[in-house]
Amino acid sequence: MSTERPNGSLYTKIENGIATIEFGHPASNSFVSELLTRLAHEFKKLSLDDGISVIVLRSEGDRAFCAGASFDELVAISNLVEGRAFFSGFAHVINAMRTCPKPIIGRVQGKTVGGGVGLAAACDYVHATVDAAIKLSEISIGIGPFVIAPAVERKMGKAALAELTLYPTEWKNAYWAKEKGLFAKVYDSIAEMDKELDIHLQKLAGYNPEALSQMKKVLWEGTEHWDKLLLERAEASGQLALSPNTKKALEKFKK
Repeated sequence: MSTERPNGSLYTKIENGIATIEFGHPASNSFVSELLTRLAHEFKKLSLDDGISVIVLRSEGDRAFCAGASFDELVAISNLVEGRAFFSGFAHVINAMRTCPKPIIGRVQGKTVGGGVGLAAACDYVHATVDAAIKLSEISIGIGPFVIAPAVERKMGKAALAELTLYPTEWKNAYWAKEKGLFAKVYDSIAEMDKELDIHLQKLAGYNPEALSQMKKVLWEGTEHWDKLLLERAEASGQLALSPNTKKALEKFKK
């Protein structure tokens, strides 16, 4: 059952060296700014816990994994300060995931759009179901997935990034995402996925945490400049959100 809280929900359960972060929002598990801030903070807090070996990122319910950023907040942007702050949300989360010394395992049960694809790309290993189709729709509304693009490109390559961004209305199925490297494994059902996920987590939690931490550093080598890069991308996105073309495209989303 999904949350009905307008600002979303975020819960963390820690058991046997495994921390499970679960987020939720009534609008298909999308992210309002407050929820993104809480998620970034949670990754930073768990990074400092020596009793944790591995982190799981999952969302509520059995349908959409994540619908990206809040459209209500996007259409409400009225100046560059607001735009920069809005798009910085995913920048801070991705950087918190990138610098976290624990491997982050994604559990993707359903459709994923925009920033949700960025979250999956920032995970170190992702289990997904056949229902986990993906789409980057930003260009169609006058902006672009500029903040999450480095994470997507790192995982899937520039050609896949181009294919996703330049056909923004087309869903790519889970097996396409697996072929391109976003997902590690794809399952026929949530039950099958969760069974394998549990086995995987138990194994990871039993390995030397120092080795896992060193491996995490190796996996993210060459991304040290992202602290600056992603915030620069956020500012560029904020400027685009104020353009007349984008405002016109967003009109249909206003309540």
